[in-house]
Amino acid sequence: MTSNLGKLEAVPLREVWRTEASDFTPWLAREENLTILAEALTLNLELESMEQPVGPFRADILCKDTATGSWVLIENQLEKTDHIHLGQLLTYASGLDAVTIVWIADRFTEEHRSTLDWLNRITDEKFHFFGIEVELWRIGTSEAAPRFNIVAKPNDWSKAVAKAASALEGSEMSELKLLQREYWDNFHQILEDASGAISGKRTPQPQNWMNYPIGRGGFTLGTQMQVWEKSVRAELYLTGPLAKERLELLEQQKPEIERELGFCLNWDPLQGQDCRISVLMPNVDPENREDWSRQHQWLAEKLNRLHSVFASRVAALP
Repeated sequence: MTSNLGKLEAVPLREVWRTEASDFTPWLAREENLTILAEALTLNLELESMEQPVGPFRADILCKDTATGSWVLIENQLEKTDHIHLGQLLTYASGLDAVTIVWIADRFTEEHRSTLDWLNRITDEKFHFFGIEVELWRIGTSEAAPRFNIVAKPNDWSKAVAKAASALEGSEMSELKLLQREYWDNFHQILEDASGAISGKRTPQPQNWMNYPIGRGGFTLGTQMQVWEKSVRAELYLTGPLAKERLELLEQQKPEIERELGFCLNWDPLQGQDCRISVLMPNVDPENREDWSRQHQWLAEKLNRLHSVFASRVAALP
């Protein structure tokens, strides 16, 4: 006895996304959709901004690769590739010291795919060019589902990714690094179960901190676990030349912010440019796995509360 199977049907992109700027780019910038793209690219993408000025043009989406700290710039087309967008990509590359450029389109012409292959051959390791064709598929009357297909990528990209993954999995990683990665893996399960604004669908890293987007460059939500100081922390981290000024503007709303949060914050103008607004859970042991559930519940609650109170205020800053 055979079961009835549905028929997979292609869906025109314009049926779901009428325009690039108003429909596709905001859709792609959502964390759950960036995660789909990140998995195809084998990167860890964190949104920095949309419509970011680069030279005379505006890049559709600017991200950070959280594994390396490098820039990832995404340019979108709902049509087949053209020379205008290729010229913009070259302008973006010339305006940044190091960058991964991702060109997404409905269809790549052979000449543009070959151009990306050529750029990957002649540029050094600071520059990477990806060509991605986006498709939509549905079965019957189901909702359309996206699929990203890589048609051009840096030379030996798969080999480099496999080598990096092997190094992380191998004996080079200390017991502390293994503990940190396991700590964040467990935390992300709790964060996902919380169903708050911050998604737990992230790759855990062997480090004592993890970052999460809040929707604007220069601002990052973060969590830290301090083995030696016996504490965990949730924070809003401010970077760049305007960080001190922005901290002062936010601190003018301190009574209202802390009243909405329901707890007090530490407002720290750190040395150098950066600043931190944080809440600390002291006298806890991140190495004690039996206490992880309590620590992770606390971190998830505080992280989502920080997002709910600060997201609109961060967006409104000059």
